[in-house]
Amino acid sequence: MTDRLCLKDTMTDRKKIFKPRKKGKVRLFTCGPSIYNFPHIGNYRTYIYEDILQRYLEYLGYTVDRGINFTDVEDKSIREARDKKITLQELTQPVADRFYDDCKLLQIKMPECIPRASTTIDQAVYLIELLIEKGFAYRHGKNVYFDPLKFKGFGKLYGLDMSRWPPQKIRFHKDTYPGQRWNLGDFILWMGRQGNDENEIYWRTSLGDGRPSWNIQDPAVITQYLGYQVDISCGGVDNLYRHHDYNIAVIEAISGKQFAGYWLHGEHVLVDGIKMSKSRKNVVYLQDLLEKGYEPYHIRFYLAYEHYRKKLNLNEKELQLARGKVDTFRELVGRISQDNGQSDNQTASLISGLTSGFEKFMNDDLDVKGAFEDLYKTISKLAKLQISGRLGKAESKHVIEQIEKIDSVLQIL
Repeated sequence: MTDRLCLKDTMTDRKKIFKPRKKGKVRLFTCGPSIYNFPHIGNYRTYIYEDILQRYLEYLGYTVDRGINFTDVEDKSIREARDKKITLQELTQPVADRFYDDCKLLQIKMPECIPRASTTIDQAVYLIELLIEKGFAYRHGKNVYFDPLKFKGFGKLYGLDMSRWPPQKIRFHKDTYPGQRWNLGDFILWMGRQGNDENEIYWRTSLGDGRPSWNIQDPAVITQYLGYQVDISCGGVDNLYRHHDYNIAVIEAISGKQFAGYWLHGEHVLVDGIKMSKSRKNVVYLQDLLEKGYEPYHIRFYLAYEHYRKKLNLNEKELQLARGKVDTFRELVGRISQDNGQSDNQTASLISGLTSGFEKFMNDDLDVKGAFEDLYKTISKLAKLQISGRLGKAESKHVIEQIEKIDSVLQIL
């Protein structure tokens, strides 16, 4: 543990003392949802750990410039809209609206504007043209592909074994591929319009008619809104397969500079020990838990409590335990706010340990569990002093002020 914030960096696989490029300011990018389908609890666990990261940075006094994106133009969304015989806007807007509503319920702070991939087409085209000019990308028919062999250090975030790379030229032309696998070949940047179907989604650009692939969409949003360098880049562990290394290759090939100083990745949510998937019909949504009687703060606490780099096993027993723990904590805080006693010698040391204990654990790679348990123990002792009439008005007020400061991060009160 340390008195300075340490974050475990996926790139180096070690904890590093956090130091932003500009003093007092943090540029943070967090991968947003693909809005062809509603986010599930596993997605929200990722957004919650990222929210706690942002809030804790602000708690420490940093100004955070955060970017997040909506992926609205990709193979999956286009196919889904066609199957339902609706427009892409009709498909994606309700999902985006639900996302905003869910984030509000879960106290997940979002930027005022979340750009969509469809609003950064010009930037995507600009990046692709730069990559072609620099020799990292090339045209093949109407498409444009990125050649990873031209980028030194490709796959460095994941730790890809480049000796496995096939000698023959292979091109991967889909937006995404299922499963945790690597496509050992060239990945697509621009999907040229192949036919004359007027219903096909495309833009007329200097690259020709077509649309940007998913692989260029995040770099387009990042470079347009945050620039070519950020301090922290976050996402789920799934992004370690292809996606984040593609972002690195695209952005660093153009800038020649390190894209992110710190990489954070959150682990999966399992359901009764099994990974969520549509095929298993075990996907859990926020509304499912709300309908069971859980309050949004119960769900937020449950998803935040276990360390973000550990798998979380979702089951009814653990949910109920989490609900009981956080409800008891709220009751204890409520008791302390009722000042009806005299000051006691024990209170000063207990109160001084509230924020120092919280920070000690949070500085250790956002150890929410350790921070909450330390806080819970101290609040329990203070509540006992209050019950026995040994917590004065000034002390009670000071405790509540400290708790409110801490809850600016946890958001459970």
